[in-house]
Amino acid sequence: MDRNTIIGIVLIFAILIGFSYLNKPSEEQIEAEKRRQDSIAQVEALRKQEAETQIKQMEQEAEEASLDQLSDSTVASNEAIAKYGAFGAAAIGDEKFITLENNLMKVTVSTKGGKIYSVELKDYQTYDSLPLILFEGAGNMFGMNFFSQNRSILTDDLYFKPSVSRDNITVSGSEVKKGKKGNEKYNEVNPGGSEYISLRLDAGNGRYLEYEYGLKHNSYMVDFNIKGVGLSQLVPQNTNYLNFNWAFAAPRLERQSKFGEDRYTTVSYKYLGDDVDDLGKAKTDEETLKTKVKWISFKQLFFSSTIIANESFPTADIRYDYLEDDPDYVGGFFADIALPYEGKPTENYDLQFYFGPNHYNTLKQYDMSMERVIDLGYVRFVNTWLIIPVFNFLRNHISNFGIIILLLTVFIKMLLLPLTYKSYISQAKMKALKPEIDELTAKYGKDKAMEKQQATMALYKKAGVNPMGGCLPMLLQFPILISMFFFFPTSIELRQQSFLWAHDLSTYDSILNLPFEIPMYGAHVSLFCLLMTITTIVSTKMNSQATTSQQMPGMQTMMYLMPVMFLFILNRYASGLSYYYFLANLITIGQMYLFRKLIDEDKIREQLKAKQKKAPAGKSKFQQRVEKMAKDRGMQLPK
Repeated sequence: MDRNTIIGIVLIFAILIGFSYLNKPSEEQIEAEKRRQDSIAQVEALRKQEAETQIKQMEQEAEEASLDQLSDSTVASNEAIAKYGAFGAAAIGDEKFITLENNLMKVTVSTKGGKIYSVELKDYQTYDSLPLILFEGAGNMFGMNFFSQNRSILTDDLYFKPSVSRDNITVSGSEVKKGKKGNEKYNEVNPGGSEYISLRLDAGNGRYLEYEYGLKHNSYMVDFNIKGVGLSQLVPQNTNYLNFNWAFAAPRLERQSKFGEDRYTTVSYKYLGDDVDDLGKAKTDEETLKTKVKWISFKQLFFSSTIIANESFPTADIRYDYLEDDPDYVGGFFADIALPYEGKPTENYDLQFYFGPNHYNTLKQYDMSMERVIDLGYVRFVNTWLIIPVFNFLRNHISNFGIIILLLTVFIKMLLLPLTYKSYISQAKMKALKPEIDELTAKYGKDKAMEKQQATMALYKKAGVNPMGGCLPMLLQFPILISMFFFFPTSIELRQQSFLWAHDLSTYDSILNLPFEIPMYGAHVSLFCLLMTITTIVSTKMNSQATTSQQMPGMQTMMYLMPVMFLFILNRYASGLSYYYFLANLITIGQMYLFRKLIDEDKIREQLKAKQKKAPAGKSKFQQRVEKMAKDRGMQLPK
């Protein structure tokens, strides 16, 4: 270190010392700073005290709230025990939902009541393109009803504990082929998974009531097992039955129409070893089923919710409340079902639910007559043995339902062709005898009706003409006509299937909405119904030209009035039905035109004249009966 560096360092220290001395605070400044520091310390102390006071106050409030809550909880618990006895602890809880689903449906179960809260069918939609939910809501009634310790227990109000912690349980399985959904035989060859969940209602000391739900892949069936353990300690010994209540409001799934969903919604049921019956349709009705019942179905037009006994239900009370003008709900279902109780330490009830479509083959596979919930009419066998098999065959090969109905109509008309031909030949023979009939009318007049009838029958006998020959073939066609009337409105295959201007063949088509409603007709115009009416009038006219027999006064007018009546009746029916009748009329018109071209009426007339020249045959049984009736009335018969 040299001399210059040392001198520099000394100067720096001297400057610093001088600067410090010159800037030294006075006594007044030192006192002011001290007072300022004391003020800050006081403020900090006050803030700390206030914070501690607030914390103590908050702790005190929290403690008081906790005590109040504990007091309220204790009061609620005491009230629950007083109301529900051993089940009192289950009266307090939080509602949670568990979803059990497969490839066909989604079943939501609630811990409150342990009940099925809602059911959604995944492959279907409502008429307004919303998810199709058979029922949903807290207002649904589902659960056991019994007496315990002199208290009425409704499990619908109590909270169950689930056996699983997951909220969504999905049943695994392979993809199902078209047309095989819900097919149990297909499941046997292509097995999928299955899942079960249970919910338990605890009554203490090892006593409980448990609901178990099971669902398989590709199935509309839900297994439902009710298990009671230790209930004999709680339920009176003289109890013979426990009651299971099930009720819900049925939402409208189809377009509102008195000739659609309203017409077919009801409660159906099957007596054990007997036929299927139901309550009244489109009206409020109830009934007590006093004998054993196999199943009870809450049935709408195309879908059903059915509870099924493993063996049978001893008795049940059922009710249907029709909601005629409600835009959201078609009606309310209710069933109070008795379950036999034997007072055993463990009671089990094996039940099932069917939640699915009213599809004939799907329901028939269970072999429990559930397919009879589908209203197929008075001549049901024609639909089950003929129409449905042919329809299903065509459906397996053709996707367009308009074409399917066309081919089905052609098949039926070809099947009836021999009867139609025979009927036309009979009409042609009657027409050939018109001159002779006119002569008999002029000869006997109105005063000798019996003599005229005798002479007419003798003429028919001599010419070899059966006056009933034209009627019998028509009567044989009548069962098919009636069968189709019931088949199309109830066929779920046609639901939401469009063709031409018809958006849904299962309900009416509308090309014009009227600003007013015409009584019996409606507030819309169905084009298929109009076409059906026009072709029916044309067919009637052609048929009347081929029939020349004397008709009763006004009969001609009635023949043309009938199509107009059907115009009013069918305007609100399924468009598939009107479309079928329209096609059938077109084919009938074509057949009659073809018959006229191929059948020589002059030749028929000559054949009848040749028969008349032959020796008269003996009296027919019909003629003998007519003569006997005349004699019994004391009338003089012609020789």
